[in-house]
Amino acid sequence: MGDAQTNWPRPEGMPGTIPHLAEAAASAIGDLPAIIEHGNTWTYAELWHHVRATASAFLKSGVNHGDRIAIWAPNSREWIVAAIAAMTVGAAIVPLNTRLKGREAGDILRRTDTRLLITVSEFLGTDYSALIAQEDLPKLERTILLDRDWDAFVNEGKGADDGAVTQALTALKPGDVSDIMFTSGTTGAPKGVISTHDRIVPMFRHWVEVMGLKKGERYLIINPFFHSFGFKAGWVAAMTAGAVILPMASFDVPQVIRHIEEDNINFLPGPPTIYQSLLEAKAEYSFDTSSLRGAATGAASVPPELIRRMRSELGLVDTVTAYGMTECSTITSCRRGDDAELIATSVGKAIPGLEVRITDEAGGEVPSGESGEIHVRGYGVMAGYLDDPEATSEAIDADGWLHTGDVGVMDVDGYVRITDRLKDMYISGGFNCYPAEVEKLLSEHPAVGMVAVIGIPDERMGEIGKAYIVPRPGTNPDATDLAAWSRENMANYKVPRQFEIVDSLPLNASGKVLKTELRKSS
Repeated sequence: MGDAQTNWPRPEGMPGTIPHLAEAAASAIGDLPAIIEHGNTWTYAELWHHVRATASAFLKSGVNHGDRIAIWAPNSREWIVAAIAAMTVGAAIVPLNTRLKGREAGDILRRTDTRLLITVSEFLGTDYSALIAQEDLPKLERTILLDRDWDAFVNEGKGADDGAVTQALTALKPGDVSDIMFTSGTTGAPKGVISTHDRIVPMFRHWVEVMGLKKGERYLIINPFFHSFGFKAGWVAAMTAGAVILPMASFDVPQVIRHIEEDNINFLPGPPTIYQSLLEAKAEYSFDTSSLRGAATGAASVPPELIRRMRSELGLVDTVTAYGMTECSTITSCRRGDDAELIATSVGKAIPGLEVRITDEAGGEVPSGESGEIHVRGYGVMAGYLDDPEATSEAIDADGWLHTGDVGVMDVDGYVRITDRLKDMYISGGFNCYPAEVEKLLSEHPAVGMVAVIGIPDERMGEIGKAYIVPRPGTNPDATDLAAWSRENMANYKVPRQFEIVDSLPLNASGKVLKTELRKSS
């Protein structure tokens, strides 16, 4: 496994794990608010009390060090408690995208040997338990619903004073696995990215310093907790800074505005679509944004004019762009004070303790201003892919460099501009979409003979998927039916927004689809 633990700057006295971070916050700033949700406030001391009580319940249910606990639910304070409590007893969490369908979730639960599933009875019309009712999940022992039986489950434990929780926390080490987050790749099969506490804690201490997030600031987290942006750059970063976490279950413009005005939100990260929506709303009616200070965006190209308007019209004067991936949550970031043009046209420079370089096809570093693949090395790089040493060795070379698959240019100051992707991945509304995975799912449709998916520009979403379909003989699929089937069988963000029925696909001599030709014609 290409473990990339190098000499990274770890501030003296910094907790080594996420639970120890929560414990330290309870000790140092226990009386300060930690989470505000639905008008209710928990202090950092109360948060740690709930974490310990939940950890006791996990121990009572037989969860052991090294087990996996999946969380398939929208953002909430209980999501945070469940995650920290699971880690406290030495388990790794497996965050599941709330948009996954049953077969997608079932595959992840099987591959991780998940013992406990934490979910909800319903969210946005989806019954998660029903989605996996027909899945073969031999290792799954129990499903716990946050909105129905969470309190009863927690009460099964011995409470926050359980000495076994203290013993488990003492046994927890920085190098233990904290989470397994699933991403996809060019093979079309989702891969489990293994992370450890000593990769997350220092990275987001530095992230907090770069962003200038301060103790007591109100941090509205719209980005989903199943994503690194909402989990690691979200509530972990907020807890690191001693900020106040305000989780949102889903993006809703009127609700965001209410939070900004009534809860005096200071920090508001997210994809560009969030800010575009707020600017559109503000053009229609006035609302108070005087509390807003900072924003972190990325996941799509950002027009310079949007940065300027975020600063002048929304008050987000400390707006920066950043770049990361599941395999290394944050790689580069702009800095506060960078001008709008630089923020909009680059993804910043390496965060402290990470090395970033641009390489040619032979792996040699290219001079400033020349294009090549982006490589990153350092403490934040994943431990590897779950049960896939071959894919791990392909991604991380013998010297510890993670090959991102993104093409970019670095200037003399170390600022990186992403120009292309070696992989076919596109980003739609802030979500990474992998054509190979979408193609694999679409190929199961009875009328699909061949399929190729590409990302095409979209003013609002950044990019959307377009699928080229060659029908099977004797079938006559249409775009409406294909879209409806796709919505039933894959997460909504993966569903192509355009379908084109074609007689054939452009192929090279070896039979590989020439997606460059498809992009030219789209």
